[in-house]
Amino acid sequence: MGLFDKFKRGLTKTAKLLKTDVRDLFKSEGRLIDDDFLDEMRAILFKTDMGYDSTEQIVAEVAKNFRGRVVQLEDVVATWKAKLGELMKQDASPIRFADSGPTVIMVCGVNGAGKTTSIAKLAAMFKADGKSVLLGAGDTFRAAAVEQLTIWANRLGVEIVTGESGAHPASVAYRAVEQSVQRGIDVCIVDTAGRLQTQKNLMAELTKIQQSIRKLVPAAPHEVLLVLDATIGQNGISQAVNFTQAVDCTGIVLAKLDGTAKGGVVVAIRQQVGLPVKYVGVGEKADDLALFQPAEFVDALFADIGAQSPAPAG
Repeated sequence: MGLFDKFKRGLTKTAKLLKTDVRDLFKSEGRLIDDDFLDEMRAILFKTDMGYDSTEQIVAEVAKNFRGRVVQLEDVVATWKAKLGELMKQDASPIRFADSGPTVIMVCGVNGAGKTTSIAKLAAMFKADGKSVLLGAGDTFRAAAVEQLTIWANRLGVEIVTGESGAHPASVAYRAVEQSVQRGIDVCIVDTAGRLQTQKNLMAELTKIQQSIRKLVPAAPHEVLLVLDATIGQNGISQAVNFTQAVDCTGIVLAKLDGTAKGGVVVAIRQQVGLPVKYVGVGEKADDLALFQPAEFVDALFADIGAQSPAPAG
C-alpha cells in the first residue's frame, strides 16, 4: 500500500465529515463568497480540530482570493489544499540514525495514547529495512505493558529487555542500551511508563531515563518520540508542550488517526508545537505506520472532494 493510500485509509472519518459538509456549502451551482459563506466554512474546519489559528488563516486566504465572487467548489478546495500544505510544511523528518553504534529511540506519552502499538510498528518498520532491533520495556509499573510489548517482540522476532515489576525504568533503559552496544544492535527502542503531563515527579523520571542512556551513548537518545492520540484532538497540544519541556522531544507519532474525524489536529500540532510529525498510525496492523508527508496527507484528506490539484511539496 502506497503512502497516499495509507493516508486515505487513515483519514476516512475526517474526509467523510469534510465531504458531507463541504458539499452542503455548494448545494447550488457556484456560491457567493460572503460573510455567511466564510462563517459556514469556518465551522466546518473547526470540526476537524485543526485549531483556531490555522482555521482563521485558511478563511482569510479564501476571503482574500474570492470575496464578492461566485466560485465553484473546486476553486475553494484548491485554495484550502494549497494553504494547508503551506501550514503543515516541514523538513523531511525520518529517524535520525547514529553515525556508529546503536540508534537509541526513547518513546513517551500518556496512558492509552497507543504507545506500545506504535513501538511495535516502528520495530516492524526497522526490521523490514533490514535493521536489527532491541526493545527496552521501561514501563515497569504496569505488568500488562511489559507483557504486551513482549508479545509484540516475539511476534516480530526482535529482542527485548525487561525488568522486575517495580524496577526503576532508568535501569531497564540502561541495560537495553548496554546490550544493544554489546551485541551490535542497529536500533534500540526504549519504552517509558505512560503518564500524565501534569505528574511532575514522573516527568522528572523521564529526564533520569534520558540521563542513564547517555552514560553509555553520549549522543543518545537520538530521537525522543512523543506518541499522541489523534482521537483526543486539541488536548494533545498541552501534552506535546509539557513533554517537550521535560525531555526535548524530537518528533511526534500521531496514533489512531483512523479512529477519529479530528484529523485536522495534525495542522494544529504543526502550528502550535512546532515539532515535526514524523509518523502517523493509520490502522492496527504492524505495518500500519506511515511516514508523514504533508502533500500526500492533504491530497488524501480531499481525495473525494472536488477536482484533484497538487498540494505544495512539503
